[in-house]
Amino acid sequence: MNDRAKWPAWAVSGVVVLAVGGALGWAASAVFASPGDVLAPTKSTFATLTEGEVSSSITLNAIAKWDPEPVGTNLAAGTVTSVSAAAGNEVGAGAVLYSVDLRPVVVAEGDVPAFRTLARDSVGADAAQLQAFLAELGFYEGAVDGDLGVESERAIEQWQESLGIEATGVVNRGDLVFVPHLPGRVVIDEEIVFRGATLAGGESVVSGLAAAPSFSIPATPTQAALMPEGTTVLITFQDTKWPAVVSGQAPSADGNQVDVSLEGIDGAPICADSCALLPATGQNLLTSEIVLQEPVSGIIAPTAALLTKADGTINVIDDEGRTHPVTVTANAQGMSVIDGAKAGMRVQVPVSEDTQE
Repeated sequence: MNDRAKWPAWAVSGVVVLAVGGALGWAASAVFASPGDVLAPTKSTFATLTEGEVSSSITLNAIAKWDPEPVGTNLAAGTVTSVSAAAGNEVGAGAVLYSVDLRPVVVAEGDVPAFRTLARDSVGADAAQLQAFLAELGFYEGAVDGDLGVESERAIEQWQESLGIEATGVVNRGDLVFVPHLPGRVVIDEEIVFRGATLAGGESVVSGLAAAPSFSIPATPTQAALMPEGTTVLITFQDTKWPAVVSGQAPSADGNQVDVSLEGIDGAPICADSCALLPATGQNLLTSEIVLQEPVSGIIAPTAALLTKADGTINVIDDEGRTHPVTVTANAQGMSVIDGAKAGMRVQVPVSEDTQE
């Protein structure tokens, strides 16, 4: 027999894998009838116990959002003549971000922001950053000592020639944007830097992206109550499902919404090695399945067939009126997985007057 539970027409047909969409009426725990005397006559129908599976979930939208952090300031003044780095591009040392008055603005690694012109005889931490940058590009082989000499000047000229600009040996304060870490994914502020825009210098225009975006689910308080910390969530992206778990909740100021935060399994990024495929700007809406009841296989019975004695034991009554104690291992949407009864047994299911009518 396959694992699809076959029920009478009044129940369900097919595997009892219950995906709840907009309705949130899933019972978090079984509600069992308590007739006082389970052997007392009652109007009922019968259901056949079968092998099957129960599970329950709801489907909501998850939001994946990158949280850019400012990492670089523009010091070039003039008109933006081109933009080379698209939002979310991974860039390395020497990449051209944009051009101002046809002069490239290049990214380099360094903790000290560009703040002055650098030329022969310049000394300091920013000069050392420039030497390290030129060495990484293969133009400089001398000591990275923060003291620009003849060899450094020659390396600057070679770098400038590679960019197609005049080889002056002088690095203008707007020629470089130093950022803390490279390579890295960056976002250029498109509201400030665009073809034809005028820059005065001093604009914070370069932001860096973390290794992965943040994920959350906007939910109503009722929906959020179904998602305690640790709840499994499966996020669909293209043809892939990304596993995640609920890590916390934060109610909105007006109390009408709850932001349910998510994290990856064992601290891994939710989007694994596909994070770069998510657009770096705006919010990415992704379908998410919140698993309220993990799939559990076994003998399936209608929850309505489970009767509770005064001593708290749970029972089913077969079609000959015999009582069978059972234990419940899972339940969802009116169906339960039980131990203590065999597949093929016909059990009584109480029917209310309203149902009979």
